[in-house]
Amino acid sequence: MCQLHGKTVDAETRCVHYHSPLDVIAIKFACCNQFYPCHQCHEETAGHEAEVWPKDQFDEKAILCGVCKSTLSIDQYMNIDHCPDCKAAFNPGCQLHHHLYFESIKRDCR
Repeated sequence: MCQLHGKTVDAETRCVHYHSPLDVIAIKFACCNQFYPCHQCHEETAGHEAEVWPKDQFDEKAILCGVCKSTLSIDQYMNIDHCPDCKAAFNPGCQLHHHLYFESIKRDCR
């Protein structure tokens, strides 16, 4: 199983910053390959600057479902709202923070 770092408050990856019933993912940071529940946990405890995942590495299994402990690729995670394995719902508000973790993707609206 993946070791979780940061200020966690339960076994489903919730932390002191984000702890709603839907806050059940952790993200492996590109800079250190360590899983943290959120960008604030990384900032407060990692001891180094965060780096975003480049687009060409979005196949990396960098998302941990805190409910069933399965890992998802960044591409998978960006296109779903729940875990494909256990069906746990993910917080839709996390999309507001994608720029802190992942290089931005410009979507063609045609």
